[in-house]
Amino acid sequence: MTAIRQAELDALPVREALPELVSALDGHGAAVLCAPPGTGKTTLVPLVLAGLVGGGPRRRVVVAEPRRIAARAAARRMAWLLGEQVGGSVGFTVRGERVAGPGTVVEVVTTGVLLQRLQRDQELSGVDVVILDECHERHLDADTVAAFLLDVRETLRPELRLVAASATTDAAGWARVLGHGRPGGAPVVTAAGVSYPVETVWAPPARPVRPPHGMRVDPAQLTHVASVVRRALAERSGDVLCFLPGVGELARVAGQLGGVDAEVLQIHGRAPAAVQDAALAPSAHRRVILATAVAESSLTVPGVRVVVDSGLAREPRVDHARGLGALATVRASRAAGRQRAGRAGREAPGAVYRCWSQAEDGRLPAFPSPEIRIADLAQFALQAACWGDPDAAGLALPDPPPAGAMAAAREVLVAVGAVTPDGPATPRGVGMSRLGLHPRLARALLDGAAAVGPRRAAELVALLSEEPPREYGDDLAAAWRRARAGGDAYATRWRAEATRLRRSAATPAGPSPTPTLPEPEAAAPLPGREAASRRAVGAPAPDLLASGAGGADGSAAPATAAGAVSGDDAAAGLVAALAFPERVAKAKGEGAFLMASGTAAELGDGSRLRSAPWLAVAVADRGPHSASARVRLGAVLDEDTARAAAAHLLASGDEVRWEDGDVAARATHRLGAIALAVRPLKNPDPALVRAALLEGLRSDGLGLLRWTPDARALRARLGFLHRTLGGAWPDVADDGALLARADDWLEPELSRARRRADLARIDAGQALNRLLPWATGEAARLDELAPERIEVPSGSRIRLDYSAEHGQPVLAVKLQELFGLAETPRVAGVPVLVHLLSPAGRPAAVTADLASFWQGGYLAVRAELRGRYPKHPWPQDPATAEPTRHTNARLRR
Repeated sequence: MTAIRQAELDALPVREALPELVSALDGHGAAVLCAPPGTGKTTLVPLVLAGLVGGGPRRRVVVAEPRRIAARAAARRMAWLLGEQVGGSVGFTVRGERVAGPGTVVEVVTTGVLLQRLQRDQELSGVDVVILDECHERHLDADTVAAFLLDVRETLRPELRLVAASATTDAAGWARVLGHGRPGGAPVVTAAGVSYPVETVWAPPARPVRPPHGMRVDPAQLTHVASVVRRALAERSGDVLCFLPGVGELARVAGQLGGVDAEVLQIHGRAPAAVQDAALAPSAHRRVILATAVAESSLTVPGVRVVVDSGLAREPRVDHARGLGALATVRASRAAGRQRAGRAGREAPGAVYRCWSQAEDGRLPAFPSPEIRIADLAQFALQAACWGDPDAAGLALPDPPPAGAMAAAREVLVAVGAVTPDGPATPRGVGMSRLGLHPRLARALLDGAAAVGPRRAAELVALLSEEPPREYGDDLAAAWRRARAGGDAYATRWRAEATRLRRSAATPAGPSPTPTLPEPEAAAPLPGREAASRRAVGAPAPDLLASGAGGADGSAAPATAAGAVSGDDAAAGLVAALAFPERVAKAKGEGAFLMASGTAAELGDGSRLRSAPWLAVAVADRGPHSASARVRLGAVLDEDTARAAAAHLLASGDEVRWEDGDVAARATHRLGAIALAVRPLKNPDPALVRAALLEGLRSDGLGLLRWTPDARALRARLGFLHRTLGGAWPDVADDGALLARADDWLEPELSRARRRADLARIDAGQALNRLLPWATGEAARLDELAPERIEVPSGSRIRLDYSAEHGQPVLAVKLQELFGLAETPRVAGVPVLVHLLSPAGRPAAVTADLASFWQGGYLAVRAELRGRYPKHPWPQDPATAEPTRHTNARLRR
């Protein structure tokens, strides 16, 4: 054992803030620690609080890190400072790996591991201090852990000490949360850091690149990042740390850096421990370290003097392609940019090359969005239900969960049997929460294990939890075989996860209903496959998987022996359908399918799944302008298995709807949107028929009724009175308003109708008369207020046109018939718009002020038309002339 490295401990700047931190914890039990990167907040603070250095009382400390790589690195660093090996006084636990012993005093864990421990042991027995590191990242697990720990302090263990630590955090917000109602909140302790100046170099692409969409990054953007790395190597000394959004982008940029005079390393959360160690250790050779956000904080990468920032990050979203929480590529926030740039100034002055313009920088979001606002909340809702607070209303969360996301999450949990409809977790749900999986995948693992065996179920769920590379193809069963035989990095990770899940599936997790399957029967072979080895999944009784959960309390349904389903295709189809029941899909034609959710789906031209009668769709995405989703990963399925896995979507009943321009009535048996059996319905319920006819009127318009010219004129007159006088005069101009009052004017004809042709026999004008204000007596004034015709000076009765939607009534009349009329006629107090016509009935002028027209406009019209119509009168003074419908010759007779 090496002696404690006291000189290194003494050099850590956070040491100056430790007395204040210890005093705050002694007095309040909770504190917020703000300390810049490199000050020792992750390494020295836990050792001091545990009494391993500094001579304080011995306490057991748990440090929660958001990432596995940070947890391992922090534990190694602390053990090195103590002159020990990891697993002695300092250990770590991450998913699938634990290096700790009976003498471990400081244990570094991921927030996910700590969350599981709290669910098993709410008192967190034996732990004296919990440090939540990098709390500024606002990961959902970290927020949940903080809320649970505050609940423990409030109700069970007031002596438990809590520290929220971060380089750049909302100190006031976290002080309020940790204070949990105490005046002033928890104390905030600030440590000064040592940082070196970092020069900013703006390096935007020369040509525009497409913005990220989903997980996709424009290849031109990655090519530009690689060119900036080459530029930085040429212009600067020291190692280069390049930030990219994900593992795929790391690999692509690494491929474009061939031939550079430096060692190229890739560091990410799923990288092997040896690779991570190499990146975090000093090197005698110059290096380019390509990293995801794991290197933004918690980790110090020695030798880095230059940062190249792609400006991209991954944030959680609901992955509609898989129905799971997933990551989407977004523009990194300005706070993340500061964190990344700071990596170049940890040990000496440095530089950051930003792959965007300075003008763009001001438009970036200030901070990343808290996960609870944007992520899929199914796992969070299950954790809250298992904690005893299904609505999370009593949890001291920095941000409350959105109501809509929580409602969607509860729907999923009820469907898989994890919670009751009232909210509390079922025994099955408690077991599911301990699997470290999305509840959908937990259902597939538990229910699939009895049918295909724990090993095969675990292997398939491992494939579904981390989507295999695109080169594995779109056939889940073929991807499974390739992973089993593969030696690539994905296959290595997959095997480790499958092993973990197999052990989890073999551990009793409370009552767990599973499909009851009869003996398998032969499935239709896929083209080009070994047909003899394929078997179909038999049909469980429909009610056994109605909610994926047996009874509402999670009680077990009858189960068959493990391994009852044979063949890769059958097993893959069953497990995928259990995970995504709403995406079981029936073939509509070669390569085209309809999913139970109602979304159309299609397969690529070269897919071997194109001729399958049914599919279990595991991954599908749809472009913004595409009518169908493209299946990225799926498995052949049979109808019986589809019915069993998605039994909660089975429904039978009469369907009467407006379809293809008429009423369609049929009795159906459906699996969601998929029609399994359909027969014509001879005597549909009249109420359903009426509703379908109304839907037809809404979609196709009131033109389905019989509109005579008189009916149209009446509608226009009523519309004018509603606009002008309002009151009792109904709104008839808008179809929606009329349909909202269908009972008042379309009955009894509508209830008697059975099809489109019956609508065409309804006289719309006669029906509209029912809307007139008869009760007030105003209906009798219709012809007075909005006359159908108006008598002009010549004696003619001219029809008024009320059809202008927002205009005046129009009187179209031959000019000579208005001679002698000095005032413009009015209707309901509104002057009509006079369209003056030539003797041939063609438009000559338009006016709403006849007196002004006779004095001015008439002279121009007379000059233009008198020569064209010499047989008609054109007096000098029309205001005193005799009105007429006739020519001069007729007038002289």
